[in-house]
Amino acid sequence: MDDARTALRAEVLDAILSIAPEVDPAALDDARPLRHQVDLDSMDWLNVMIALDERLGVKVPESDYARLDTLAQLVDYLNARVRRSDG
Repeated sequence: MDDARTALRAEVLDAILSIAPEVDPAALDDARPLRHQVDLDSMDWLNVMIALDERLGVKVPESDYARLDTLAQLVDYLNARVRRSDG
């Protein structure tokens, strides 16, 4: 994992922990459905997306939420958009 992806993964985990502080980040599997691992309901998920927008400046349209099932998919999605907006 490159430095940008590692930093984005840390931002995602921080956003999740701000909503669900009981989550153990070390126990998360990047390839398993994220919301099931951390037991986030739809309002919690929306709050994670809002937190990521505030932290990274990346607006995630609700229509894309279904594509962001795993931690790896979310990091890839954010990575593509953060790099596009930086360059």
